[in-house]
Amino acid sequence: MPSKLYPALISLCAGLFLSSQLQAQVVPLDRVAAIVDNDVVMASQVEQRMHSVRLQLQERGTSAPPDSVLREQVIERLVLESIQLQMAERAGIRIDDASLNQTMQQVAERNGLTLDQFRAALERDGISYAEARDQIRREMIINRVRQRRVAERIQVSDQEVRNFLNSEVGRFQMSADYRLAMIVLPISDSASQADVERVAQAAAEIHQELSAGADFTTLAVSRSGGDTALEGGELGWRKAAQLPGPFATAVGRLEVGEITQPIRSPAGFHILKLLEKRGGDSQLVEEFQVRHILIKPSEIRSEQEAEQLVRRLYERIQNGEDFATLARAFSEDPGSALNGGSLNWISPDMMVPEFRDMMLDTPQNRVSLPFQTQFGWHILEVQDSRRVDMTEEMREQQAINLLQNRKYEEELQSWLLEIRDEAFVEIRI
Repeated sequence: MPSKLYPALISLCAGLFLSSQLQAQVVPLDRVAAIVDNDVVMASQVEQRMHSVRLQLQERGTSAPPDSVLREQVIERLVLESIQLQMAERAGIRIDDASLNQTMQQVAERNGLTLDQFRAALERDGISYAEARDQIRREMIINRVRQRRVAERIQVSDQEVRNFLNSEVGRFQMSADYRLAMIVLPISDSASQADVERVAQAAAEIHQELSAGADFTTLAVSRSGGDTALEGGELGWRKAAQLPGPFATAVGRLEVGEITQPIRSPAGFHILKLLEKRGGDSQLVEEFQVRHILIKPSEIRSEQEAEQLVRRLYERIQNGEDFATLARAFSEDPGSALNGGSLNWISPDMMVPEFRDMMLDTPQNRVSLPFQTQFGWHILEVQDSRRVDMTEEMREQQAINLLQNRKYEEELQSWLLEIRDEAFVEIRI
Protein backbone atom coordinates (compact mmCIF):
# COMPACT_ATOMS: atom_id res chain seq x y z
CA MET A 1 0.00 0.00 0.00
CA PRO A 2 2.65 2.59 0.89
CA SER A 3 4.55 1.94 -2.33
CA LYS A 4 1.45 2.90 -4.33
CA LEU A 5 0.43 5.87 -2.13
CA TYR A 6 3.80 7.69 -2.22
CA PRO A 7 3.79 8.40 -6.02
CA ALA A 8 0.16 9.48 -5.71
CA LEU A 9 1.03 12.04 -3.02
CA ILE A 10 3.82 13.43 -5.20
CA SER A 11 1.42 13.69 -8.14
CA LEU A 12 -1.20 15.43 -6.00
CA CYS A 13 1.32 17.98 -4.66
CA ALA A 14 2.57 18.66 -8.18
CA GLY A 15 -0.99 19.19 -9.33
CA LEU A 16 -1.66 21.63 -6.49
CA PHE A 17 1.34 23.79 -7.34
CA LEU A 18 0.76 23.70 -11.11
CA SER A 19 -2.99 24.12 -11.29
CA SER A 20 -3.99 27.74 -11.88
CA GLN A 21 -7.51 26.95 -10.60
CA LEU A 22 -6.12 25.99 -7.17
CA GLN A 23 -3.50 28.74 -6.76
CA ALA A 24 -5.79 30.86 -4.57
CA GLN A 25 -6.11 27.96 -2.13
CA VAL A 26 -2.37 27.40 -1.71
CA VAL A 27 0.07 29.44 0.42
CA PRO A 28 3.40 29.37 -1.45
CA LEU A 29 6.37 28.17 0.56
CA ASP A 30 9.04 30.72 1.43
CA ARG A 31 12.17 30.40 -0.67
CA VAL A 32 15.81 31.32 -0.44
CA ALA A 33 16.70 34.67 -2.00
CA ALA A 34 20.42 34.49 -1.30
CA ILE A 35 22.99 32.29 0.40
CA VAL A 36 25.50 34.30 2.44
CA ASP A 37 28.32 32.23 3.98
CA ASN A 38 26.55 30.20 6.69
CA ASP A 39 23.27 32.12 6.51
CA VAL A 40 20.41 32.58 4.07
CA VAL A 41 18.26 35.55 3.11
CA MET A 42 14.66 34.52 2.56
CA ALA A 43 12.30 35.92 -0.05
CA SER A 44 9.89 36.93 2.73
CA GLN A 45 12.63 39.11 4.26
CA VAL A 46 13.15 40.80 0.91
CA GLU A 47 9.43 41.51 0.51
CA GLN A 48 9.11 42.85 4.08
CA ARG A 49 12.06 45.18 3.60
CA MET A 50 10.77 46.37 0.21
CA HIS A 51 7.45 47.21 1.88
CA SER A 52 9.25 49.23 4.59
CA VAL A 53 11.35 51.10 2.03
CA ARG A 54 8.27 51.97 -0.05
CA LEU A 55 6.58 53.41 3.06
CA GLN A 56 9.65 55.50 3.90
CA LEU A 57 9.88 56.84 0.35
CA GLN A 58 6.16 57.61 0.35
CA GLU A 59 6.48 59.60 3.60
CA ARG A 60 9.27 61.68 1.99
CA GLY A 61 7.19 62.28 -1.13
CA THR A 62 9.66 60.31 -3.26
CA SER A 63 8.63 57.84 -5.95
CA ALA A 64 9.87 54.29 -5.50
CA PRO A 65 12.00 52.82 -8.33
CA PRO A 66 10.69 49.84 -10.32
CA ASP A 67 10.32 46.64 -8.27
CA SER A 68 13.23 44.96 -10.07
CA VAL A 69 15.60 47.79 -9.16
CA LEU A 70 14.32 48.07 -5.59
CA ARG A 71 14.55 44.30 -5.07
CA GLU A 72 18.18 44.26 -6.23
CA GLN A 73 19.06 47.09 -3.84
CA VAL A 74 17.24 45.45 -0.93
CA ILE A 75 18.87 42.06 -1.50
CA GLU A 76 22.32 43.67 -1.52
CA ARG A 77 21.52 45.50 1.73
CA LEU A 78 20.30 42.28 3.37
CA VAL A 79 23.42 40.43 2.19
CA LEU A 80 25.66 43.03 3.84
CA GLU A 81 23.56 42.91 7.00
CA SER A 82 23.84 39.13 7.09
CA ILE A 83 27.64 39.27 6.78
CA GLN A 84 27.87 41.74 9.67
CA LEU A 85 25.40 39.81 11.84
CA GLN A 86 27.43 36.64 11.36
CA MET A 87 30.54 38.56 12.41
CA ALA A 88 28.66 39.71 15.51
CA GLU A 89 27.61 36.14 16.27
CA ARG A 90 31.20 34.92 16.09
CA ALA A 91 32.33 37.77 18.35
CA GLY A 92 29.56 37.06 20.87
CA ILE A 93 27.92 40.48 20.43
CA ARG A 94 24.39 40.60 21.85
CA ILE A 95 21.82 43.32 22.57
CA ASP A 96 19.97 42.62 25.80
CA ASP A 97 16.24 43.30 26.12
CA ALA A 98 16.75 46.23 28.51
CA SER A 99 18.94 48.08 25.98
CA LEU A 100 16.54 47.28 23.16
CA ASN A 101 13.53 48.48 25.17
CA GLN A 102 15.31 51.74 25.94
CA THR A 103 16.13 52.27 22.26
CA MET A 104 12.53 51.55 21.21
CA GLN A 105 11.38 54.15 23.74
CA GLN A 106 13.87 56.68 22.33
CA VAL A 107 12.73 56.02 18.75
CA ALA A 108 9.12 56.60 19.79
CA GLU A 109 10.04 59.84 21.60
CA ARG A 110 11.99 61.15 18.60
CA ASN A 111 8.78 60.76 16.60
CA GLY A 112 6.80 62.60 19.31
CA LEU A 113 4.91 59.43 20.32
CA THR A 114 4.47 57.23 23.34
CA LEU A 115 5.51 53.60 22.93
CA ASP A 116 1.86 52.50 22.57
CA GLN A 117 1.23 55.20 19.94
CA PHE A 118 4.39 54.13 18.11
CA ARG A 119 3.22 50.51 18.10
CA ALA A 120 -0.19 51.56 16.74
CA ALA A 121 1.41 53.73 14.03
CA LEU A 122 3.55 50.80 12.87
CA GLU A 123 0.55 48.50 12.68
CA ARG A 124 -1.38 51.09 10.64
CA ASP A 125 1.49 50.98 8.15
CA GLY A 126 1.31 47.20 8.01
CA ILE A 127 4.50 46.64 10.07
CA SER A 128 4.25 44.49 13.18
CA TYR A 129 5.88 45.76 16.36
CA ALA A 130 7.82 42.49 16.59
CA GLU A 131 9.27 43.06 13.09
CA ALA A 132 10.27 46.63 13.94
CA ARG A 133 11.82 45.50 17.21
CA ASP A 134 13.80 42.77 15.45
CA GLN A 135 15.02 45.23 12.80
CA ILE A 136 16.19 47.74 15.41
CA ARG A 137 17.99 44.97 17.29
CA ARG A 138 19.76 44.02 14.05
CA GLU A 139 20.74 47.66 13.45
CA MET A 140 22.11 48.00 17.00
CA ILE A 141 24.19 44.85 16.61
CA ILE A 142 25.49 45.97 13.22
CA ASN A 143 26.37 49.39 14.60
CA ARG A 144 28.35 47.77 17.41
CA VAL A 145 30.23 45.57 14.92
CA ARG A 146 31.08 48.62 12.82
CA GLN A 147 32.27 50.59 15.83
CA ARG A 148 34.66 47.79 16.74
CA ARG A 149 35.93 46.88 13.31
CA VAL A 150 35.98 50.26 11.54
CA ALA A 151 37.07 52.50 14.41
CA GLU A 152 40.24 50.44 14.94
CA ARG A 153 41.27 51.11 11.33
CA ILE A 154 41.15 54.91 11.72
CA GLN A 155 44.32 56.75 12.71
CA VAL A 156 44.66 60.53 13.09
CA SER A 157 48.24 61.82 13.23
CA ASP A 158 49.48 64.80 15.23
CA GLN A 159 50.43 66.50 11.96
CA GLU A 160 46.87 66.11 10.62
CA VAL A 161 45.53 67.75 13.79
CA ARG A 162 47.98 70.67 13.49
CA ASN A 163 47.18 71.13 9.79
CA PHE A 164 43.46 71.15 10.51
CA LEU A 165 43.70 73.66 13.37
CA ASN A 166 45.80 75.99 11.18
CA SER A 167 43.44 75.76 8.20
CA GLU A 168 40.63 78.23 7.48
CA VAL A 169 38.04 75.48 7.94
CA GLY A 170 39.64 74.44 11.22
CA ARG A 171 39.71 77.98 12.58
CA PHE A 172 36.03 78.34 11.65
CA GLN A 173 35.05 75.04 13.28
CA MET A 174 37.00 75.80 16.46
CA SER A 175 35.81 79.42 16.79
CA ALA A 176 33.33 80.45 19.45
CA ASP A 177 29.58 79.96 19.01
CA TYR A 178 27.30 82.76 20.16
CA ARG A 179 23.59 82.54 20.88
CA LEU A 180 22.32 86.03 20.16
CA ALA A 181 19.24 88.22 20.22
CA MET A 182 18.99 91.48 18.30
CA ILE A 183 16.88 94.63 18.22
CA VAL A 184 16.92 96.33 14.82
CA LEU A 185 15.81 99.85 13.99
CA PRO A 186 15.78 99.84 10.16
CA ILE A 187 16.67 102.84 8.06
CA SER A 188 16.73 103.12 4.28
CA ASP A 189 19.74 104.09 2.18
CA SER A 190 17.92 107.20 0.98
CA ALA A 191 17.06 108.46 4.48
CA SER A 192 17.85 112.07 5.24
CA GLN A 193 20.39 113.07 7.84
CA ALA A 194 17.55 114.17 10.08
CA ASP A 195 15.94 110.71 9.84
CA VAL A 196 19.27 109.02 10.62
CA GLU A 197 19.72 111.20 13.71
CA ARG A 198 16.14 110.47 14.83
CA VAL A 199 16.63 106.69 14.56
CA ALA A 200 20.03 106.93 16.25
CA GLN A 201 18.39 108.77 19.15
CA ALA A 202 15.69 106.07 19.38
CA ALA A 203 18.39 103.38 19.48
CA ALA A 204 20.23 105.25 22.24
CA GLU A 205 17.02 105.46 24.28
CA ILE A 206 16.40 101.71 23.92
CA HIS A 207 19.97 101.00 24.97
CA GLN A 208 19.49 103.22 28.01
CA GLU A 209 16.28 101.36 28.97
CA LEU A 210 18.03 98.00 28.62
CA SER A 211 20.97 99.20 30.72
CA ALA A 212 18.48 100.25 33.39
CA GLY A 213 17.06 96.71 33.54
CA ALA A 214 14.31 96.63 30.90
CA ASP A 215 13.53 93.17 29.46
CA PHE A 216 15.25 92.63 26.09
CA THR A 217 12.57 90.25 24.78
CA THR A 218 9.75 92.66 25.58
CA LEU A 219 11.48 95.59 23.88
CA ALA A 220 12.36 93.44 20.86
CA VAL A 221 8.72 92.45 20.38
CA SER A 222 7.46 96.02 20.74
CA ARG A 223 10.24 98.12 19.18
CA SER A 224 12.39 96.02 16.82
CA GLY A 225 11.83 96.12 13.07
CA GLY A 226 13.78 92.90 12.45
CA ASP A 227 12.47 89.60 11.05
CA THR A 228 12.78 87.92 14.45
CA ALA A 229 11.08 90.67 16.49
CA LEU A 230 8.11 88.46 17.43
CA GLU A 231 10.55 85.81 18.68
CA GLY A 232 12.07 88.34 21.06
CA GLY A 233 14.84 89.08 18.57
CA GLU A 234 16.26 85.56 18.95
CA LEU A 235 18.85 84.80 16.23
CA GLY A 236 19.95 81.36 17.47
CA TRP A 237 23.54 80.11 17.43
CA ARG A 238 26.03 81.83 15.13
CA LYS A 239 29.74 81.34 14.58
CA ALA A 240 31.81 84.48 15.06
CA ALA A 241 32.95 84.12 11.43
CA GLN A 242 29.31 84.26 10.27
CA LEU A 243 28.75 87.71 11.77
CA PRO A 244 29.57 91.01 10.01
CA GLY A 245 32.93 92.34 11.18
CA PRO A 246 31.61 95.11 13.48
CA PHE A 247 29.11 92.69 15.05
CA ALA A 248 31.76 90.00 15.66
CA THR A 249 34.12 92.54 17.26
CA ALA A 250 31.41 93.95 19.54
CA VAL A 251 29.99 90.57 20.55
CA GLY A 252 33.49 89.21 21.23
CA ARG A 253 33.86 91.76 24.04
CA LEU A 254 30.62 90.78 25.79
CA GLU A 255 30.05 88.57 28.78
CA VAL A 256 26.92 86.38 28.73
CA GLY A 257 23.88 88.58 29.47
CA GLU A 258 25.47 91.84 28.29
CA ILE A 259 24.39 94.03 25.35
CA THR A 260 26.30 95.98 22.72
CA GLN A 261 26.14 99.71 22.13
CA PRO A 262 23.95 100.55 19.09
CA ILE A 263 25.86 99.46 15.96
CA ARG A 264 25.34 101.31 12.67
CA SER A 265 25.07 99.26 9.48
CA PRO A 266 23.69 99.99 5.98
CA ALA A 267 20.41 98.42 7.18
CA GLY A 268 19.96 100.52 10.30
CA PHE A 269 20.94 100.46 13.98
CA HIS A 270 21.39 97.20 15.88
CA ILE A 271 21.63 96.25 19.54
CA LEU A 272 22.79 92.69 20.24
CA LYS A 273 22.54 90.66 23.43
CA LEU A 274 24.78 87.66 24.16
CA LEU A 275 22.48 84.94 25.55
CA GLU A 276 24.98 82.05 25.63
CA LYS A 277 28.51 81.28 24.49
CA ARG A 278 30.32 78.02 23.82
CA GLY A 279 33.82 77.31 22.60
CA GLY A 280 36.33 80.07 21.94
CA ASP A 281 39.46 81.05 23.79
CA SER A 282 38.66 79.84 27.30
CA GLN A 283 37.29 76.44 28.21
CA LEU A 284 36.77 75.66 31.88
CA VAL A 285 35.78 72.02 32.03
CA GLU A 286 35.17 69.51 34.78
CA GLU A 287 37.58 66.58 34.87
CA PHE A 288 37.31 63.34 36.78
CA GLN A 289 40.03 61.08 38.15
CA VAL A 290 38.76 57.63 37.25
CA ARG A 291 39.93 54.04 37.29
CA HIS A 292 38.15 51.16 35.62
CA ILE A 293 38.27 47.46 34.80
CA LEU A 294 37.47 46.38 31.24
CA ILE A 295 36.48 42.84 30.26
CA LYS A 296 36.20 42.26 26.50
CA PRO A 297 34.21 39.62 24.64
CA SER A 298 36.38 37.68 22.21
CA GLU A 299 36.45 34.65 19.96
CA ILE A 300 36.86 32.44 23.04
CA ARG A 301 34.73 34.46 25.50
CA SER A 302 31.11 35.26 24.69
CA GLU A 303 29.45 38.52 25.68
CA GLN A 304 27.49 36.66 28.35
CA GLU A 305 30.69 35.18 29.81
CA ALA A 306 32.30 38.64 29.82
CA GLU A 307 29.32 40.02 31.73
CA GLN A 308 29.46 37.16 34.25
CA LEU A 309 33.17 37.78 34.87
CA VAL A 310 32.79 41.53 35.40
CA ARG A 311 29.92 40.93 37.83
CA ARG A 312 32.07 38.52 39.84
CA LEU A 313 34.83 41.15 39.99
CA TYR A 314 32.28 43.75 41.15
CA GLU A 315 31.19 41.42 43.97
CA ARG A 316 34.82 40.84 45.01
CA ILE A 317 35.41 44.60 45.24
CA GLN A 318 32.19 45.00 47.25
CA ASN A 319 33.50 42.29 49.59
CA GLY A 320 36.67 44.27 50.26
CA GLU A 321 39.23 43.20 47.64
CA ASP A 322 41.50 45.92 46.26
CA PHE A 323 40.31 47.55 43.01
CA ALA A 324 43.82 48.23 41.70
CA THR A 325 44.97 44.65 42.34
CA LEU A 326 42.01 43.20 40.44
CA ALA A 327 42.48 45.72 37.61
CA ARG A 328 46.12 44.67 37.18
CA ALA A 329 45.11 40.99 37.16
CA PHE A 330 41.97 41.08 35.00
CA SER A 331 41.50 44.37 33.09
CA GLU A 332 41.97 44.12 29.33
CA ASP A 333 42.57 47.84 28.78
CA PRO A 334 46.33 47.85 28.04
CA GLY A 335 46.60 51.59 28.66
CA SER A 336 45.40 51.45 32.26
CA ALA A 337 45.66 47.89 33.58
CA LEU A 338 49.30 48.15 34.74
CA ASN A 339 48.37 51.36 36.60
CA GLY A 340 45.67 49.64 38.59
CA GLY A 341 43.00 50.67 36.10
CA SER A 342 43.78 54.39 36.41
CA LEU A 343 42.75 56.61 33.49
CA ASN A 344 44.17 59.64 35.30
CA TRP A 345 42.22 62.88 34.69
CA ILE A 346 39.60 62.71 31.92
CA SER A 347 36.76 64.96 30.76
CA PRO A 348 33.28 63.54 30.05
CA ASP A 349 33.38 64.60 26.38
CA MET A 350 36.38 62.36 25.75
CA MET A 351 34.44 59.20 26.62
CA VAL A 352 31.80 57.18 24.78
CA PRO A 353 28.24 58.05 25.93
CA GLU A 354 27.72 54.96 28.12
CA PHE A 355 31.00 55.49 29.99
CA ARG A 356 30.42 59.25 30.30
CA ASP A 357 26.89 58.83 31.70
CA MET A 358 27.96 56.21 34.23
CA MET A 359 30.92 58.35 35.30
CA LEU A 360 28.67 61.38 35.86
CA ASP A 361 26.08 59.31 37.76
CA THR A 362 28.54 57.54 40.08
CA PRO A 363 29.24 59.28 43.44
CA GLN A 364 32.86 59.91 44.32
CA ASN A 365 34.70 56.94 45.92
CA ARG A 366 31.92 54.55 44.93
CA VAL A 367 32.24 51.67 42.44
CA SER A 368 29.68 51.67 39.65
CA LEU A 369 27.49 48.75 38.73
CA PRO A 370 28.77 46.76 35.73
CA PHE A 371 27.85 48.42 32.42
CA GLN A 372 28.48 47.83 28.74
CA THR A 373 30.02 49.97 25.98
CA GLN A 374 31.14 49.17 22.44
CA PHE A 375 34.49 48.08 23.93
CA GLY A 376 33.15 45.53 26.40
CA TRP A 377 31.99 45.37 30.03
CA HIS A 378 33.27 47.86 32.64
CA ILE A 379 33.17 48.81 36.27
CA LEU A 380 34.56 52.20 37.28
CA GLU A 381 35.36 54.27 40.36
CA VAL A 382 35.42 58.08 40.43
CA GLN A 383 38.23 59.07 42.81
CA ASP A 384 38.21 62.88 42.48
CA SER A 385 37.00 65.81 40.32
CA ARG A 386 38.25 69.30 39.41
CA ARG A 387 37.62 72.26 37.07
CA VAL A 388 40.50 73.22 34.79
CA ASP A 389 41.18 75.40 31.75
CA MET A 390 41.52 72.88 28.94
CA THR A 391 41.40 75.26 25.98
CA GLU A 392 44.29 73.82 23.95
CA GLU A 393 43.59 70.19 24.85
CA MET A 394 39.90 70.65 24.06
CA ARG A 395 40.68 72.19 20.70
CA GLU A 396 42.95 69.27 19.83
CA GLN A 397 40.41 66.69 20.99
CA GLN A 398 37.63 68.39 19.03
CA ALA A 399 39.87 68.38 15.97
CA ILE A 400 40.62 64.67 16.45
CA ASN A 401 36.89 63.90 16.78
CA LEU A 402 36.06 65.88 13.63
CA LEU A 403 38.83 64.20 11.63
CA GLN A 404 37.82 60.75 12.88
CA ASN A 405 34.22 61.40 11.86
CA ARG A 406 35.36 62.52 8.44
CA LYS A 407 37.40 59.36 7.97
CA TYR A 408 34.75 57.03 9.38
CA GLU A 409 32.36 57.15 6.41
CA GLU A 410 35.17 56.65 3.91
CA GLU A 411 36.68 53.81 5.95
CA LEU A 412 33.24 52.25 6.47
CA GLN A 413 32.62 52.03 2.72
CA SER A 414 36.04 50.47 2.14
CA TRP A 415 35.43 47.94 4.92
CA LEU A 416 31.98 47.02 3.56
CA LEU A 417 33.47 46.40 0.13
CA GLU A 418 36.17 44.20 1.67
CA ILE A 419 33.80 42.02 3.71
CA ARG A 420 31.42 41.72 0.71
CA ASP A 421 34.27 40.57 -1.55
CA GLU A 422 35.51 38.06 1.05
CA ALA A 423 32.10 36.49 1.68
CA PHE A 424 30.52 33.62 -0.28
CA VAL A 425 27.31 35.04 -1.76
CA GLU A 426 24.94 33.29 -4.15
CA ILE A 427 21.88 35.27 -5.29
CA ARG A 428 18.97 32.92 -6.03
CA ILE A 429 16.32 35.39 -7.24
